[in-house]
Amino acid sequence: MKKTIGLMLSLLVGLLTLAACGSQPVEPATLTVMTHDSFSISEETIAAFEEAQGVTVVTLPSGDAGAALNQAILAKGNPLADVFYGVDNTFMSRALAADIFESYQSPALANVNPALILDDSNRLLPVDYGDVCLNYDKAWFAESGLPLPASLADLTDPAYQDLLVVENPATSSPGLAFMLATIAEFGTDADYDFLDYWANLRANGVMVTNGWEDAYYGQFTVAGDGQRPLVVSYASSPPAEFIYADPPVAEAPSASLVAPGMCFRQVEFVGILKGTKNRALAEKWVDFMLSQPFQEDIPLNMFVFPANEKAVLPQAFVDWVQVPGETAVIDPAQIDTNREAWIDAWTEVVLR
Repeated sequence: MKKTIGLMLSLLVGLLTLAACGSQPVEPATLTVMTHDSFSISEETIAAFEEAQGVTVVTLPSGDAGAALNQAILAKGNPLADVFYGVDNTFMSRALAADIFESYQSPALANVNPALILDDSNRLLPVDYGDVCLNYDKAWFAESGLPLPASLADLTDPAYQDLLVVENPATSSPGLAFMLATIAEFGTDADYDFLDYWANLRANGVMVTNGWEDAYYGQFTVAGDGQRPLVVSYASSPPAEFIYADPPVAEAPSASLVAPGMCFRQVEFVGILKGTKNRALAEKWVDFMLSQPFQEDIPLNMFVFPANEKAVLPQAFVDWVQVPGETAVIDPAQIDTNREAWIDAWTEVVLR
């Protein structure tokens, strides 16, 4: 009898212990998303995913796209995150060759512009794109009476001497994109190639800065006290000028030059990192990034275009963005093979 009572008491204590454990709150799963430093999306958008999936999303900013990718490659086999966002088409081949991403054919790809799907293995899925173009000061050109450059070659004309500021391709993403546009236009082994072109730009007074902020806010006549009415920037810069103008303005003070070959399109991708222990959640996050709510939140946070063709653009983008009909094209594998050599050659011609 005593044994029976003791056994019953032990069972009761065990049940009470289990009940107490079951009543404690369960911590939500965590999904880590590695990004470049320019990633930005509204807190409300991320919160909607967290609530729907019962998960906490942690973003891991890791430098510019190249630096972040290098960290991800060094962590191969023991990934720092579950998902990586921010590889663009200038680094795509390097990322794929490193074999750090898992294939995932998201159903959301059905709504993505097919021209942006550059990886048929579906390890890198397009999220957004932006066109690096020459931006100009509308008022300056109207007052000067100088016609706008109609091609890259026009920029070497003495009429445009000391008017252009660009970024160093070794230290700046738009600087690299613009250099690639000149390579696509003039080639690398023609009688007059991209290095000859840059030598002429240098002779014509081109200014080179280390980064976009100095070029745009320091030297461009629209955004600061600079003396240069032409700057390498983005096709989305004019709507940004309109949106953030203080006091408000009736129209964007700048515009883009979008003649064939004058712009280079950067496409940014997301991929699931090999070794993730949250594969199912990672897939849901990729689907979410390509979904209409997330995509419609992109333009006013990162000032690039959504990859989802059903996403509705903000009115300022509709009104003040010039979209190039024909962008400069270089195969990503060719970029990966030659990037450093091209930059070194450019540095010798332009900076030394």
